[in-house]
Amino acid sequence: MSQLKCDDPVFLHTRREALLILAVWAACLCWVVPYCATYGYRPLPEGTEPELVLGMPGWVFWGVAVPWGAASLASLAMCLFVIQDDDLGEAPESRHDTSESAV
Repeated sequence: MSQLKCDDPVFLHTRREALLILAVWAACLCWVVPYCATYGYRPLPEGTEPELVLGMPGWVFWGVAVPWGAASLASLAMCLFVIQDDDLGEAPESRHDTSESAV
């Protein structure tokens, strides 16, 4: 099987950033789905109230809110420190002449 080799730095940066975002998404998925499936569908003993954390059931807080916050912090860190602004070169000439024909 042939391997596509690309030396374009814009492509390489974009691919690296996309894989990093996909890894964060997959990590959150691997936490949220099993945690919520395990603790969200567990029946409570009769006469007991669910554990509340900040007014939410504990499984919602630990299974949804915490990974959501962690993903938000990871996204912020990626935007500030990882994602690069690449030079795309000169912009092509515009087809519309706006100097004197727009009267």
